[in-house]
Amino acid sequence: MKILELREYDVITSNRDASEQFGYVYLEKSAFNQLQDLIFTFNEYEEVDDAIDFLSISSKRNVGKVIRAKNYVGVLQVNDHVQLQILPKIHGGTQEDPKKTFLKMLKSLKDFPSKSFNESNLYTDKMPIFEVFIRLYIMEVQYLVKRGLKSAYYEIEDNLKVFKGKMNFAQQIKHNTVHRERFYVQYDEFGLNRPENRLIKSTLELLVKQSTSAENIKELRKLLLHFELVQSSMAIDKDFSQVKIDRNSKDYESSLKWSKVFLKRMSFTMFAGEATAQSLLFPMEKVFESYIGKTLSKMLVGTEWTVNLQDRKYYLFERQFALRPDIVLRNERTQCTIIIDTKWKLLKNEPRKNYGISQADMYQMYAYAKKYNTNEIVLVYPKTEAFSDDEDISFMSDDGVNVKVFFVDCHWIENSLTKLIEYTGI
Repeated sequence: MKILELREYDVITSNRDASEQFGYVYLEKSAFNQLQDLIFTFNEYEEVDDAIDFLSISSKRNVGKVIRAKNYVGVLQVNDHVQLQILPKIHGGTQEDPKKTFLKMLKSLKDFPSKSFNESNLYTDKMPIFEVFIRLYIMEVQYLVKRGLKSAYYEIEDNLKVFKGKMNFAQQIKHNTVHRERFYVQYDEFGLNRPENRLIKSTLELLVKQSTSAENIKELRKLLLHFELVQSSMAIDKDFSQVKIDRNSKDYESSLKWSKVFLKRMSFTMFAGEATAQSLLFPMEKVFESYIGKTLSKMLVGTEWTVNLQDRKYYLFERQFALRPDIVLRNERTQCTIIIDTKWKLLKNEPRKNYGISQADMYQMYAYAKKYNTNEIVLVYPKTEAFSDDEDISFMSDDGVNVKVFFVDCHWIENSLTKLIEYTGI
C-alpha cells in the first residue's frame, strides 16, 4: 500500500516534471484518473452543497489537470494500492506535532468515537493517520476486554436431528422435505457469540489485513485471542440492527462506533453513497468550530457567562432562514451578549483587501448583531505567521456594530482563549 501524505490546499498532479518543479504532490496517472472520477461522483450528489470544497479539479498551463485538497482532512482510499492522507495546515506552536493537535481537535466532535485517549501518549510522528485511527480502535477494545466481554442470549438457526426451541417452518419445507429425520429450528443460547462481539471480531480481522504497522498488527492479533469463542459476523447489517446499547453494554459503545466506520466503510462527513466507500474524512470548518466552542465552554464553567453552541433562537425572517451563530455568550446579570463565529480560513495581512474576510461573512455578522441586539461580535480565525500576537483588527459600522477579529493558536488553545476572554472583557 502506497501512502501519500499531503496537507490542506496542497496540489496533486500526474505530471512528474511539474511535481519536481513546483513542489506538487505526484500521483501516478491511473490513480490520478481514479481520484478524478471519485470527485465527479461526490459532486453528483445534489444534497451536498459544499462538495466542491472537498477536492477541486482545475487545469494549469504547461502542467495539465491538477487536484487541490480543500477543507476536508483524514483518509481517502483511492484504490487497493494508493491511500491519500490529508492533514490540516495548523500554524503556530513551535515543535508541536500537527497530528497530535489534530487528534485533540477531533476529540471535541460529538460523533467522534474516542473521547478519553491522551494524544500526548500516541507516538504519531511516523505513524500515518489511518494507523492512528486503528490504534485508537485497539485502545477502545483493550479497555472493553479489560472490563470483560459480555455474554448474552442469542438466537441460533440450525438444521438438527433433535427438536429444540421452535420450528422454522419455511426453512423446514425448503431443506427437509426429503430429510424428515431433521428439524430446522430456532433456539436461544447463552454465551459470548452475541452480535456486538461478532462485529468487533470481524473488525479486528479486517484491520489485521489493512494495517501496515507491525505494532498495530501485533496488538490486533493479541486481541483476537479473546474472541476465540466468538464467530465472525456473517451478516454485518443484521448484526448492527440487533445491537442495543444500554447500561449493561455501555462499554461497547465507542468500539462499535469505530466498527461501523471500518466495517461499513462509513465516513464522518455528510457525503452519502458509493463515493464514501473508502473515506474517513472530517470537515475542518466543523472541527474548528467544535474545538473552540467546547474548550471555551469548559473554561467558562462557574462564571456568570452561559455558553450556547449553534444557537437557534432567531430567524432572519418569520420562521425562515434560521440564524445559527457558532457561539453565543450571555451574562444575565449585566444583560450582555457576545457573538463568536469561527472561520477555518487563513487570512492575509493585506488591509486594503480586508485581510481576505468575505463580504458575505460581514453581512452575516451584521445580521447577528441586529437580531441578538448586541454590538459585540468576534470573528475567530486560526493563527498564521502573517500576523503578530498583538494584532488588533476590528470593523465598526456607522450604527455602532463592532466586529473584532481574533486569531487562535490551535496548538495552545487554552492560552489563546484566555487572551480572547481578556480581549472581549468576558
